Amino acid sequence: MKTLSFLLVALTAACGASQSADSGGVAAPPAAAVTPAAPPSAAPAAPAAGAAPDFTLPDTEGNTVSLSSMRGKIVVLEWFNPGCPFVRYAHGDGPLRDLAARHMASGVVWLAINSNASGKQGSGLDINREWREKWHMEYPVLIDANGEVGRAYGATNTPHMFIIDSRGSLVYKGALDNAPLGKVPAEGHRIYVNDALAAVSAGRAVEVAETKPYGCSVKYDH
Repeated sequence: MKTLSFLLVALTAACGASQSADSGGVAAPPAAAVTPAAPPSAAPAAPAAGAAPDFTLPDTEGNTVSLSSMRGKIVVLEWFNPGCPFVRYAHGDGPLRDLAARHMASGVVWLAINSNASGKQGSGLDINREWREKWHMEYPVLIDANGEVGRAYGATNTPHMFIIDSRGSLVYKGALDNAPLGKVPAEGHRIYVNDALAAVSAGRAVEVAETKPYGCSVKYDH
């Protein structure tokens, strides 16, 4: 009986020594549960694939504009900030000087949207009305002061461009062109919005449906 007890004690000790050797003599702590960090609330959320989010916004002249009322037409959305150097160049000497007017003449609807929060660069009715007149913009500037529409589209820059076809589908989003502030690359100037509108108007698929936007950041409320 004493011999049996001695064997049991020896076996237990050997087992403990083996476990200590495997773990380096220190018991590993239990793994901590990892919870993915939630994205910041100010981060714009990209729209659902294919569908252009509807919206209703006031313009600088006191009118109300709804995207749903334009179903059946090609619509261009231009994220706007009159205080942004990229926007000022685009409207002064760049493509937006006459691009909208040329496409509007063929029935395209063009809308500028300012999602900058109150007190941020380029916000407020007066400055948007002033620069709209100065640049002879024949299309409305819509005020999205709480940033709800900008976030729905995932607008991150000014100018950030979106094109919606006559069925209400988002067919292009991204940069105006490949030449920020007029710096044309070696391969030549390409106006992505112009190319996409030509394809949509002809009933063709847009060859380049998404590009990386450039410009100033959209200055959301938080």
